[in-house]
Amino acid sequence: MSIPLPGSAHGGASPLAARLVLASASPRRLALLQQIGLTPDEIVPAEMDESALRGERPRQLALRLAVEKGRSVVARTAPAFILSADTVVAVGRRMLPKAEQESEARACLSRLSGRSHDVLTAISVQAPDGRSAQRVVESRVTFKRLSHVEMEAYIASGEWRGKAGGYAIQGFAAAFVSEISGSYSAIVGLPLHETAALLEGLGYPVVRRWGGPA
Repeated sequence: MSIPLPGSAHGGASPLAARLVLASASPRRLALLQQIGLTPDEIVPAEMDESALRGERPRQLALRLAVEKGRSVVARTAPAFILSADTVVAVGRRMLPKAEQESEARACLSRLSGRSHDVLTAISVQAPDGRSAQRVVESRVTFKRLSHVEMEAYIASGEWRGKAGGYAIQGFAAAFVSEISGSYSAIVGLPLHETAALLEGLGYPVVRRWGGPA
């Protein structure tokens, strides 16, 4: 389902080539984009199987899914810059699920407790002229050792549902994080520095959307 956004950065009179489409239904990614002054003209969520292929490593999975999500919406929207992303949480080579059940969330928190883990967020931008660019941003997060009470309170909050690794760093789980190395926005779901750089590199006028010269 395509979701047009009123009040986008460009308005209906802008040429199609200047349109920005976000291939994600994540409210976190939308909020991050808006943080740097970019409201997509349309949201076209990608619907696909996100299971890892046999032998696929965390970085490979994140990159493949980000690229395929973007490609999957090309035929469903008018020509535009299409931004897609995927986040994978891994402890070593073991990839943690996007928790949907309490048992999955509890297993994720148990594995993350008192340890460091990697958060790999891949982004892909496809330009209207067929060019594309991708980037994988890797960050490292360390959790304190979690007590049973802390785990169960977090499970009860429901905040973990649908989140890679069973937690959301921008929410209650921030109290569990003792150290971060890398990009905070990438851990949330969209590395803003790299996203702006890829868009600008393919010709999308990121900075000029802030009110600068056209």
